[in-house]
Amino acid sequence: MPIKAPHLFSYPKYWAECFGTAPFLPTSREEMDQLGWDSCDIIIVTGDAYVDHPSFGMAIMGRLLEAQGFRVGIISQPDWRDPQAFSVLGKPNLYFGVTAGNMDSLINGYTADLRKRSDDAYTPAGEAGKRPDRAVIVYSQCCRALWKDVPIVIGGIEASLRRIAQYDYWSNAVRRSVLIDAAADILLYGNAERAIVELSHRLANGESVSQINNLRGTTIVVDHTPLGFTELDSSRVDWPGKIDNIPSPYETTHNNQNVDADGNVVDKAEPELQPQRDDVVRIVPMPLRRYEEKVPADKTCIRLPSFEKVSKDPVLYAHASRVLHQESNPHNARALIQKHGTKQVWVNPPPIPLETEEMDAVFDLPYARIPHPKYEGVRIPAYDMIKTSVNIMRGCFGGCTFCSITEHEGRIIQSRSHESILKEIEEIRDRVPGFTGTISDLGGPTSNMYKLNCKDPDIQSNCRKLSCVYPEICPNLKTDHSETTQLYRKARAIDGVHTIAIASGLRYDLAVEDPEYVKELVTHHVGGYLKIAPEHSEKNTLSKMMKPGMGTYNRFEKMFYKYSKEAGKKQYLIPYFIAAHPGCEDEDMMNLALWLKKHNFEVDQVQTFYPSPMSLATAMYYSGRNPLKRITYKSEKIYSPKALDERRIQKAFLRYHDPANWAKLRESLREIGREDLIGVGDNKLVPAEHEEYRVRRGIKPRPARGDKRQQGLAGKNKPRAGAKRSSSRSSNNRSGRRPNGRR
Repeated sequence: MPIKAPHLFSYPKYWAECFGTAPFLPTSREEMDQLGWDSCDIIIVTGDAYVDHPSFGMAIMGRLLEAQGFRVGIISQPDWRDPQAFSVLGKPNLYFGVTAGNMDSLINGYTADLRKRSDDAYTPAGEAGKRPDRAVIVYSQCCRALWKDVPIVIGGIEASLRRIAQYDYWSNAVRRSVLIDAAADILLYGNAERAIVELSHRLANGESVSQINNLRGTTIVVDHTPLGFTELDSSRVDWPGKIDNIPSPYETTHNNQNVDADGNVVDKAEPELQPQRDDVVRIVPMPLRRYEEKVPADKTCIRLPSFEKVSKDPVLYAHASRVLHQESNPHNARALIQKHGTKQVWVNPPPIPLETEEMDAVFDLPYARIPHPKYEGVRIPAYDMIKTSVNIMRGCFGGCTFCSITEHEGRIIQSRSHESILKEIEEIRDRVPGFTGTISDLGGPTSNMYKLNCKDPDIQSNCRKLSCVYPEICPNLKTDHSETTQLYRKARAIDGVHTIAIASGLRYDLAVEDPEYVKELVTHHVGGYLKIAPEHSEKNTLSKMMKPGMGTYNRFEKMFYKYSKEAGKKQYLIPYFIAAHPGCEDEDMMNLALWLKKHNFEVDQVQTFYPSPMSLATAMYYSGRNPLKRITYKSEKIYSPKALDERRIQKAFLRYHDPANWAKLRESLREIGREDLIGVGDNKLVPAEHEEYRVRRGIKPRPARGDKRQQGLAGKNKPRAGAKRSSSRSSNNRSGRRPNGRR
C-alpha cells in the first residue's frame, strides 16, 4: 500500500512564530534588528542571488521554515575567499543550510566543452564568477571553519545528485559522496520540504543531528549497517552458482515461491525467514527472491559496491547506478549503503511526495515575488525569465537517461490545484512590476504531465519501472489531459490576462493520446513557434535515451499543423536534438543531419551531451555499459564520443548547413564510407571542395559533364576567367578545417 506521511503543516510551531512574517528574509544584521531578532535559528547559504519567489529554492525553504515558526536568514553569494562573509548574520541557533543554488555550480560555470561560461543568470547583471566551483563543498567548509559545533545541512540539486560516489565530468574521475567531501552532518536530497521541516523540529526539540538517522530523503554517514536490518549484498555483478536463477536486487518479482540457495523451488518455509531479533544484522550474500518478498523494505538495505571499487571498475559503477535508479520509488525503495574508506554512506529511501493540498500551501506562502531590495536597479536574468511564469507541477516519469530531473524530483507527479494556480496568476497580474498581460509559462519539468499519474495507487507503490512511457506508454498511466485543458481555459478567462504561453518542455508522445489537448494548445497557447525535443532520429541512439521513435513525432507534427491551419495561424515546430550522446555513432548523426535537411531544418542552437552527475546516460558515458539492462562483465559495450574532436564532429552534423563545418564533415563522411553525400543536391549533405566557393555565394552549381543541354545553357552565363582558381583558394582558406583560425 502507498506510504503516508504527516501533513507538512501539522507540526506545532516553534516559539519564534511570535515575530511574525518578514517582508524579506533578512540578509544583514540591520535587517535582523528591524525585525527585532537577536539571532537566526537557521541560516541558508546559497550560490544564487536572493529572489523571494517560489521558483527559487532558498525562498521556498526559507518561507516554509518561517511558516513553521523559525527565524530564517539568507546569506546569498558570499565571497568564499573572505571567511567573515559567512558571519554577517551571526551564529545560527540550529544549523546552517547550504546549497549551491538552483543549478549545479559546475554546470552553471562550464559549457559541455568545459569552457568557462561568461555569464551567470542567477547573479545580478548576469556577472560570472560570483560562486565557487563545487559551491556546496566550499560553502560548507567556510561555515565549519567559523563554528565547528554548528550542524551543517546540505541540499539542493548539486548535493542531491552527488549523494553517493558519482562520476565527475569536470575532473574525469569518480568522486566520493559530497557529504564526505563537504564534511557536513546530513544531506537532504530531492524536493526536501518534508525532510527539512521534520529535521528542524527535531533539532529544535533537543535531538542531536547524529541521532537523526531514519529520516526519509536524507543521506548520512554511519559506522555500520544499523541493527535489525537485512543487508542485501549487491557489491558484485558476477556470482558463482546458477546465476540465471538468481535475480538481481533491482528487478521486480512477482513469484511467491520459495527457492533454496541453488535457485531451486522448495515448498517448505526457510528458517531464516522466521521473525528475527532487532539487535542483529543479517547479511545475505546475494539477494534471493524470497528475501525480496518476505523482508519488509523498511528493514532492508542494499550494499552497493564501495567508492574504491566503482572508482576503479566502470562495470561496477554502471551496476551501482542501475541499483540506485531502481530504488527510487518512495513506496518500495530500500535504503542504500556504500563504503567510503572507513566510513559508510547511508541513503535513506526517498521522501513521500507532497499531496495537492500541501503543494498549494507551499506556493501560497507570503513570497514578495521580487528580488531583495539590495539589488534595486540591477537586472537578475533568471528572475526576468520566470517572473510571470507559474509552476503547476513537479516530477517526471519520462525517465530520459540524459536528464537528472527524475533523480532529483522523483517519478511521481505532484500537482497543484486549479484554484492555487489561478490565484498565483492573479497575484502576478496585481503585484509584478511592469506586467503586460502575458503569463510566460504554465508548466514545470514537463508542461503536460500535470495531474497524470498511475491509475492504481497500489500498482504505483509496487512499480520499479524506470519510465512510464518507454518503450511504450504503460497501460496503467493516465493520459487524459482534461485537467490541463480545463486549467488553460480558466487561466485565459482571468481579467487582465490576454496571453497564456506554454514554454516548458512538451512530452508529445503523451500529447498525441489526447487530440483535444493538442488542439487547445495549438489554437491558444503557441506564439508562432513550439519547441519540442525528439532529441534524435535514430533508433540506436533513442534506445539509449529512452525516447520514443520518430513515428510519434510525425503523428504530433501532423496534428500540430492541422490544428494550426484550422485556427488560421502560421506556426512552426522547433525540434531540439542532442549530439554526442552515449551510444551515438557518427553514422547516427549523419542520418540525423539527412533528416534535418529533408525537413528543411537549419538549427542554430544545438546541444552536446553534458554528463551530469548520477544520470543513467552519464553511467553509460563513464562505464561503456548499458545500465538499462542487467550488468555483467560480459555486457555489451557502448561507444561514447569523449574526445573533443569526436564531440565537435557530431555537433557539426547538426549544423550541416554551416560552411565552417563543411571541411570536417567531408572528412568524416569519407571515413565512414559515405562520399556519395558530398556534393550539391537534395540528396547531398555538404558541397565538395571545388563547389564550396559557389555555394557560399549562392551561385548555381555547374552541371555534371555529359549534360549537353545544361552545358549549353550554362555557357550563356560562363564565369569569368580565374573564377575556378579563386574558388580553389577560397576552399583551402575557408574550408572549415581551421575554423576561427584554429585547428
